[in-house]
Amino acid sequence: MEKHPPGFGPEDPRPPRRGSGRLAARSTHPVVELLPGLIIVAGIVLDQVTPAAFTASPFFSAAPLVAAPFFSFMRTLLVGILSVGAVLGLRYFNNSADGIETITESLTVFTVSVLALAINGVVRRSGERLASARVIAEAAQRAVLPTPESRIGGLHIAARYEAAEEGAYIGGDLFAVQDTEYGVRVVVGDVRGKGMGAVETVAVVIGAFREAAEQERSLEGVARRLERALAREGRGRSGIDLFEGFTTAVLAEVPHAEGIVRVLNRGHPEPLLLGPDGALTVLAPTDPALPLGMGELGTWPDRAEEIPYRPGATLLLYTDGLSEARNADGVFYDPGERLAGRIFPGPDDLLEAIVGDVRLHTGGGSTDDMALLAISRPTARQPERRRTMPVVP
Repeated sequence: MEKHPPGFGPEDPRPPRRGSGRLAARSTHPVVELLPGLIIVAGIVLDQVTPAAFTASPFFSAAPLVAAPFFSFMRTLLVGILSVGAVLGLRYFNNSADGIETITESLTVFTVSVLALAINGVVRRSGERLASARVIAEAAQRAVLPTPESRIGGLHIAARYEAAEEGAYIGGDLFAVQDTEYGVRVVVGDVRGKGMGAVETVAVVIGAFREAAEQERSLEGVARRLERALAREGRGRSGIDLFEGFTTAVLAEVPHAEGIVRVLNRGHPEPLLLGPDGALTVLAPTDPALPLGMGELGTWPDRAEEIPYRPGATLLLYTDGLSEARNADGVFYDPGERLAGRIFPGPDDLLEAIVGDVRLHTGGGSTDDMALLAISRPTARQPERRRTMPVVP
């Protein structure tokens, strides 16, 4: 039975699972679990059906080596004991236990088994270090990129960060939400580059945004503060980053007492506004602007645009990891086309459906990180989610 993400296929009576944005640890494949035993059995059969001049010792040596990277220490030890026992047992069964070949084969398999135990120890220690690194990376991400509260300034908020690689928690995508006297202000951005340099820039942008969001009276003023902060940070760059360091970003502001949203786009993918009736509006800027950090190439006044923001509507902001996700045929994911005409109970359901749909579109893989932020203006009577056609033909 074909499965579809919530909101894109037939309704599922079960509540959607809240994903963490990280891939779960994978257990050993059943075939791998059985492989060492199958190799030992194959060695025994080969020894019995071939002439005495042929030896099956390579099979018995291979079994513990196969077990070493995947099994525990005790299970690897057990495989080694079974391999050595199989060699000795076959020699006794064939009445050749006192030959030099028995001693040679037994010592060979024993030595390989000891080597397999050493390999197992190295793999386990590496796994422990990797687990520690993941815990540290996750803590660092929570410090640099904290998940916003689900309710801010009377709005419903949901955020997701999907790393392109398993075990990678920190990248150049960012989001932040701040409740101020001017309204709820948000930023979603994408820093050029990867690694710690990108993380440092993320910290600069979010820190500058939180300060500016509280102090600047207009969204344009917030953008200017971010530009200056990146200019200061750019003075420490060298090499290609000196010329190509920039951050695409979109800023949004939802005033507390007005039914509008103000959007200012600096070279970022256009946000989407999903109406309570399923209508979708692409919030493309009237005057395209360069990303933040590229002020030396040209300056012009920033201009925020006002869009009606009705109760029940949801604003979706995202990074290019969503719009540039490709399937096996190289076709880009089009969030506007996929979401048009669909209704979701809340922002969490929307992001859950998008992440699942992207995984179906790409076959489970992605080449870029993806940050998603959904903001819903609540209404007393939320329309029921309608049934839709499957996402994948």
